Amino acid sequence: MFDTITLLTDFGLEDDFVGVCKGVIARIAPQTRVIDLTHGIAPQAVLQGSLVLARTLPYIPAGVHVAVVDPGVGSTRRAIAVSTLDNRVLVGPDNGLLIKAAELAGVSGAVELTNERYHLAPVSRTFHARDIFSPVAAHLAGGVPLFELGDAVPPESLVRCDPPTPTHHNGTLHATVLDVDRFGNLGLNISRADLAAAGIADDHATLRAGAISDRVPIGTTFADVAAGELILLEDSYGAIAVAVNGGSAREHTGCGPGTTVHLSPIS
Repeated sequence: MFDTITLLTDFGLEDDFVGVCKGVIARIAPQTRVIDLTHGIAPQAVLQGSLVLARTLPYIPAGVHVAVVDPGVGSTRRAIAVSTLDNRVLVGPDNGLLIKAAELAGVSGAVELTNERYHLAPVSRTFHARDIFSPVAAHLAGGVPLFELGDAVPPESLVRCDPPTPTHHNGTLHATVLDVDRFGNLGLNISRADLAAAGIADDHATLRAGAISDRVPIGTTFADVAAGELILLEDSYGAIAVAVNGGSAREHTGCGPGTTVHLSPIS
């Protein structure tokens, strides 16, 4: 049994999607605490959802973790539940959304959610979060064993959604914007170790991103630069981000998820 269910989706809060999923859970497992990790994942942004799920779960009590960013809903993609060695169960589509978070602790088992006894009926072709993932999560919280939910699948068969790898070529580190938060900070796929390996000093780098080519300080907090200025800093999860003190790096550079950012030492 689990006393916590978490929800992560790209549903937003304007529609009834989140509320009805919580209602389904409450009808089946009324004593279970439900924590909203976020419903602000960009629509269909599976990689962003995967990264957010992986970096937030270490701060969350072990429980059932429902994640739904599901552009393939109603197709042949599998609905799955994955258990981990630290006593968590991740529930959602088999499109790469769950695997990064599951592998942090190690996968101990996986099933395709084929047992319709634990689904709502009828199942909509476009709302599996309501009709499959939420009721399955609630039944897991109530003590239903993982392998009662469907057919076991080999963990190595689960779909992956790995972030792009940074490259270093001719003195330039080529990074990728993985996500953009509501403040406009650009989260990159690099760490301080990547900067050091590329020979970039601790204090400044040359940054080319979108229409911007500039000498940018490397700091520890937004206030290390004047208001409106660009800065490179380590975010709260250990990744390097491009930020603007009191502003939006997205607006300043015109960059978004998938954009390449070029960093090189000051010559």
